[in-house]
Amino acid sequence: MAHTMQSTTGPTERVYHVVEDPHAHAEHAHHPETGTNLGFWIYLMSDCLIFAILFATHAVIGRNYAAGPSPADLFDLKLILVATFMLLFSSITYGFAMLNSYRNNVRGTITWLLVTGVFGLAFLGIEIYEFQHLAHLGATPQRSAFLSSFFTLVGTHGLHVTFGLIWLVTLVFQLKKHGLNAANNRRLMCLSMFWHFLDVIWIGVFSYVYLMGVVG
Repeated sequence: MAHTMQSTTGPTERVYHVVEDPHAHAEHAHHPETGTNLGFWIYLMSDCLIFAILFATHAVIGRNYAAGPSPADLFDLKLILVATFMLLFSSITYGFAMLNSYRNNVRGTITWLLVTGVFGLAFLGIEIYEFQHLAHLGATPQRSAFLSSFFTLVGTHGLHVTFGLIWLVTLVFQLKKHGLNAANNRRLMCLSMFWHFLDVIWIGVFSYVYLMGVVG
């Protein structure tokens, strides 16, 4: 808000000065990062609910094999362990990307994001191979309640990883075009939270669905 002040320099000459209200800009200041972070946290909480429901469903019906194959008959823990390490390594490399962003190193940030993408693709490749192998054995979602809950839970996580990779590639192009500006730094932070969230969910999947399914 501006105030007009009047001063007189002569008997007939008047000069008007416009004085800016220092509180005017503060009142209209916009902080997009606050809304972005809050909205993203709300989204992550909704995703937590989705996976909690899928885990609960698997806990209830995951032992119903309908005279079909059990986890011990189907799962190759060595292969799944390799996939797990691929996702764990991708979280580490994303951490290196964040460190480079703090140093305002655009090239280093992009490089580590691409390495993260390679690990993510390796994880997805193993998961797709596993699904194809199970289908070849006749272990499809229609075979039993166990397989229905398994494909739904693991497949939902795989879709999230796919969306994360699309987001990562888009962010790389944004960084090449605009560099490490405020908007891209927010996007990096949001993707970081999303990627580490998927890592935590997968540890739960590996421990509860695969490991306990085979050992138990």
